[in-house]
Amino acid sequence: MSARPSDSRSAILARLKGPAPQQAEADALLIAPERPAVDESALEAEFLARLALPSVSASHDSIQTLADLPAAIARYLEGQGEPLSLCLPPDPRLAPCDWSGFTLHMSAAPEESAALAIARKGIAETGSLIFETAAEAPMLPNFLALHHIVLLAASDIAPYLEDAPLPGTQPRAHYWVTGVSGTTDIEGTYVRGAHGPRFLHVILLRP
Repeated sequence: MSARPSDSRSAILARLKGPAPQQAEADALLIAPERPAVDESALEAEFLARLALPSVSASHDSIQTLADLPAAIARYLEGQGEPLSLCLPPDPRLAPCDWSGFTLHMSAAPEESAALAIARKGIAETGSLIFETAAEAPMLPNFLALHHIVLLAASDIAPYLEDAPLPGTQPRAHYWVTGVSGTTDIEGTYVRGAHGPRFLHVILLRP
């Protein structure tokens, strides 16, 4: 026999009341650090450790010079079984690179396999990447492509979120990316890349 409405209501209220929290647990929450510790002497290692977290789920590579960028991207795409097809932003810094062997697109279609972007800054605390919008840095390709490939100078990694303000002339807008997007359906199945790229690959340019 099913429970009467009044019995169900009583059971719910009883669960809501529950036992009072221990004073020690409450005190611990008040003195907990507001931000995780970051070793500022090893920012690159800290940043890469955040990229590897399941919540971020990004891969990475490194290059010594900008001339090495096309080979690094080709290595990644071939490892993913993807063609050497790339949406390339019209950033003049990329012009000297040898893109022979690639099929380059200046604008991204919804089925674009890969898009390259240059991050203005990385945050070691969270593994976040900060991008700006400009004529040479269009935003849309970074949300349409299956693979989001990001070039980040190792010298542009900052320790904490508070260090995020961008120096110099400010863009019309900027946006943050922390890993790939995902969602969980009503049955609890995790879907990766629900609102954007399914894969994030960061290429560090070391000095």
